[in-house]
Formats: sequence, C-alpha cells, structure tokens
Amino acid sequence: MSDSLVIIPTYNEKENIEKIIRKVFNLNFTFEILIIDDGSPDGTADIVRKLQLEYSGLHLEERTGKLGLGTAYIHGFKWALKNAYQYIFEMDADFSHNPEDLYKLYQACVNGADVAIGSRYVKGVNVVNWPMSRVLMSYFASMYVRVITRINIQDATAGFKCYRRIVLETIPMDKIRFVGYAFQIEMKFTAIQYGFRVVEVPIIFTDRTEGTSKMSTKIFREAFLGVIQMKITSWFRKYER
Repeated sequence: MSDSLVIIPTYNEKENIEKIIRKVFNLNFTFEILIIDDGSPDGTADIVRKLQLEYSGLHLEERTGKLGLGTAYIHGFKWALKNAYQYIFEMDADFSHNPEDLYKLYQACVNGADVAIGSRYVKGVNVVNWPMSRVLMSYFASMYVRVITRINIQDATAGFKCYRRIVLETIPMDKIRFVGYAFQIEMKFTAIQYGFRVVEVPIIFTDRTEGTSKMSTKIFREAFLGVIQMKITSWFRKYER
C-alpha cells in the first residue's frame, strides 16, 4: 500500500477518466487514487469500476447528485484519514494538472512543506490554452485574495495540491463553508492560520481539451464574496493546534 493518495472528483469525465488513471499508475512513483464521482450520468463510475479489476490501488466513492467540489474533497479527505494515508493530493481529471508533477508536490512535503501548491503564477504566468480573459480573471482573483486576506500565495485559487496528513487532521472540516473554487482559497487560508507551512511549486497549467469545464458565474461569485466573509469570520476564530 502506498502512503500517497490522489483524490480526483468527477462529474461527466468519461473522455478523460481512463487516461488520467492509467497515467498516474504508470508513473515511476507509486500513488493510489480515490475517485469521488457525483453520480455522473455519462458512465464515468462504470469506467472506474472496470479499471478497479486491473488496479488494486484504485478506489471509488460514489455520491448521489452533483454536490460540489468542496464537499467531494472533504469526503475524500475523511476517507484518506480513515485509511492511514500520509500524503493526500487534490488533482483534476481533465489533464489541466500534469500527473508528472505529483512527485514534485510530494517531494516538497517530504522536504518540509505542510501543504504544497502546484502554482501557475509563482514564476510568471504558466497557463496554456486559456483565453486571455480567463487568464486575467484568475490572475487578478489571486491578487484580490492576497489584498483581502494578507496571505502571501501567488496562486490562491490553485486546485493542484499535496497535504501532509497532520494538516487535514487539524483543520475542522465541518467549519469549511465553501463548495466551489472558494473552497480552494479557504483551505489555503485556514492552513496558514493554523501555522502550517505552505509552499508553491511551479507548474504549467494546460486547459482541458476534452470534456466540459465546470466553471460558472455562481462559482466565481461565491469566491469573490466568500473571501471577504472568510476574512471577517477569521477575526472571531481561534486557530490552535
């Protein structure tokens, strides 16, 4: 059994899911995978079940209905802690996160980081195939987060991460409020508030070529307003470990 678990939430990812699973299992380092599928009507979970016959380190948790990115990851975090993994990763199914970079995040945590972020902006702007409007929205969203929260993270909305187990044991999951991309901001902010060391590892982010993006105006609005709410709430919370 590996000590490292890659959590991949899915909703209608039949075009990508087999390829991403095979890519991770063909890496030179051994990772296990947990797919959290939110009742994909396109049969994503069926593909995963077939691959489980081939890969003993492939796990599947199915949920009823589209319940949101944040709740999917929290479900996965709890599963990972219950099953004694030491390094827990977040990764998208659509190859926007290069599986080859998993080992770089792992090494960052082995070498002293508590949370390692695959960062698009720590060394310039490393994004491929996004329209300029989306690049600017993402870049300035991270700048906005830094101004409001005072955390020194260049890629605050990044969703490619590795956590050491102690971080997820410490953060009270029932107090994580957000379910969309604001979830990614909240987890980084909360980890820093608890005194954990968060480092950014440069990656190249490549937009999906197959399947459909899950970004929406509602998700963006939650992130924009949620940052202010999160900062105000933090004034009345104690972060002790």
